[in-house]
Formats: sequence, structure tokens, C-alpha cells
Amino acid sequence: MQITSQKIIDAINEQIGHEYSAMLQYTSISAHFTGETLPELAAYFARQAEEEKQHALKFVDYVVDAGGKVVIPAIPAPVYEFPKAEDAVQLSLDQEVKVTHQVNDLVKLAKEANDYITDNFLQWFVQEQLEEVSTMQDLLSVVKRAGEDNLLRVEEYLAREGGKVHGGA
Repeated sequence: MQITSQKIIDAINEQIGHEYSAMLQYTSISAHFTGETLPELAAYFARQAEEEKQHALKFVDYVVDAGGKVVIPAIPAPVYEFPKAEDAVQLSLDQEVKVTHQVNDLVKLAKEANDYITDNFLQWFVQEQLEEVSTMQDLLSVVKRAGEDNLLRVEEYLAREGGKVHGGA
């Protein structure tokens, strides 16, 4: 028995695609930084890719638990060339802002349908997106401050912080 509307199941299936798309983009960025011999940035984006995969799987589990059918849409190829490190991080920030809007649209849809179960489920993602956008803004600020010729300072920063980006920029 399906406990939420097909419209919401369809929207969540779309979101599964968005999460996997983000995973692929972060994987591509990680590979780029690996090729540039920037292991801390590569590891950071590899962790981001894994996190996006886990988000997708949370949505998959929800659709199954709600009695729906998981239908993962086609996923576009990620960007793989970045003239500057800043370009890769800016793309990541833009992506996180876009995902935030997508999650907000899902919340709106759930609220309009008086679907309290889905609304409650989505609140974790709302909070997560605040963290994701803030963290990516901070990383972008660090990369901009360091400049393209000083990316080793970004590497040192990430190594010192244990691969995490903290604080306001």
C-alpha cells in the first residue's frame, strides 16, 4: 500500500536523480583534483560524492518504505574540465544552492498535500542543505583567498582541519 501520493513519489524519484547527479559531479571534481596532485581537495570532493550517494539512498529507502516504486531518471554527464580550482568549487556551490531549492520544492509539495510523513522526512534534508551551502561557501572563500597560485595553502588548510571546512568566511 502506498502511503503518499504518486505525485510526491514521482518528485522524490526526480530528486534521487539529482542526488546521483551531484554524486557524479563531485566524483568528477575529485578526479580533477587528483590529476592536479591536490590530494586534500580530491579527498574532500570524494567525501562529498559519498555523502550525495547516501542522500540518494535515503530517498530510495523512503520511496520503498512509502510503498512506491523507485524509478531513477537519466542522469546527465558531469562537467569534467575546470580551468581554475575556483571554477570547480563555484560549480559545487551553485549545485548545492540548486539542490536546496529542489528540497524546498519537495517540502512545499508535501505541505500542500498535507503529507506530514513526507514533510517530516524532508526536514533532515532541509537542515543538511543549510550545512552543505554554508560549507561550500566557506571553501569557495578559502580557495579565492589562497588564489590559483597558492592552492597548496588550501591543501594545508584542509589537512589541518581534518578535511572539514568550518566557520564563516
